[in-house]
Amino acid sequence: MPENQPQLFGQPVNLEKTRHVYTISQITQDIKGILENTFGEVWVEGEVSNFKAYPSGHFYFTLKDEGALLLAAMFKNANKDVKFKIEDGLKVICSGRIEVYAPRGQYQLIVEKIEPKGIGSQQLAFEQLKNKLFKEGLFDPKHKKELPLMPFCAGIVTSSAGAAVRDILQILKKGSPCVDVIIRPVRVQGEQAAREIAEAVHDFNQFTPLETIRREEKCPMSLTGFKQVDVIIICRGGGSAEDLWSFNEEIVARAIYNSKIPTISAVGHQINVTISDLVADVFVETPSAAAKVIVDKKNALLAEMDGYRYELSSAVSDTLHRLRNTLATLKGMLKSPLDRLLEKQQLLDELNSNLASHIQHALDMAGEKFHSLIERLEALSPLAVLSRGYSLSSLMPEGRIIKDASELKPKDLIKTILAKGSFLSSVQEVIKDESRPS
Repeated sequence: MPENQPQLFGQPVNLEKTRHVYTISQITQDIKGILENTFGEVWVEGEVSNFKAYPSGHFYFTLKDEGALLLAAMFKNANKDVKFKIEDGLKVICSGRIEVYAPRGQYQLIVEKIEPKGIGSQQLAFEQLKNKLFKEGLFDPKHKKELPLMPFCAGIVTSSAGAAVRDILQILKKGSPCVDVIIRPVRVQGEQAAREIAEAVHDFNQFTPLETIRREEKCPMSLTGFKQVDVIIICRGGGSAEDLWSFNEEIVARAIYNSKIPTISAVGHQINVTISDLVADVFVETPSAAAKVIVDKKNALLAEMDGYRYELSSAVSDTLHRLRNTLATLKGMLKSPLDRLLEKQQLLDELNSNLASHIQHALDMAGEKFHSLIERLEALSPLAVLSRGYSLSSLMPEGRIIKDASELKPKDLIKTILAKGSFLSSVQEVIKDESRPS
């Protein structure tokens, strides 16, 4: 009998017949069944890490807390309505079910819903998009376009059935009846609203109508030739944050930013600031205020024209008065040809006298300058230096000027030139240091 053979009541036991051996797939399936049947829908709180969004549209990430990790997957059909950006470090609450991914033998949370912890998903999406667009420069004041001096045609992007368009038309009708209005009806809330608003802004930038719809009032100014709108008003009445969400979408923000036509955003009331308000060239609190901007532009233009009219009238009056005075002066200056000739002869005599005086003065100045130069030249002459008691010595027979006593030696022949005459001498002793006593 082999050693260590298991026995029962003194008889050997065959373990191959008593134990059950699982395959990897079988045990994984059993674990999968236990987990999935034990846990139904669960809510899990944790911090996102290792987040990855795949080209397929699926999200994969890890939820973690201080003591453990949980793999998570959120498939495309579940994450398509997530408005905020999921990123590492974000604390979230997820709803889903526990499943086992058999190929890796890993359990994971299949996320059906996700929301940020401590802040609403819409508010987080708003802050994330606002920060993103701010970094890209979409809110930069340098990009803001000036409204035209006077908008003659306004394009309105709003619901044709809302109160906003009626308020704008009423104010323009009363305060600026010469402004043409083109309405581009869109939905201002709901899933398709953001796309329609963005398309409307794009259409106005491409729009070149042959005719614009005019109001019934007669306008004293002809608008023939205006082929596109001068300003775009994007507006709607007030509402909740959910109602105004279409104006917080990135597609709307980029359409406004890329608009070549100046834009006015008039969405909601004072407490509601949307992304479109931040991107637009001008932001006002209500649709009525947007219409008043155009009315104020007209009034400012008329006031400026009145000012120019007054200045022009004053300038013409001053010019006429000055011309009358000039004409009167010219009339007083009229003289006979003989008087004019005598006057010119007198002027010629004066010019001749002045010319002679100037020539003499120039000659005197030139003489003084010449004598001054002669005196300066004489002062610099070697003879003038010798006349003051100095002498010039040279070594004979070379005739080289002696500048240093070290150049001499006893018995050298020296010629010394004085102011008057010269003499020859022989060197007896060379004193190199003048301070040394002789």
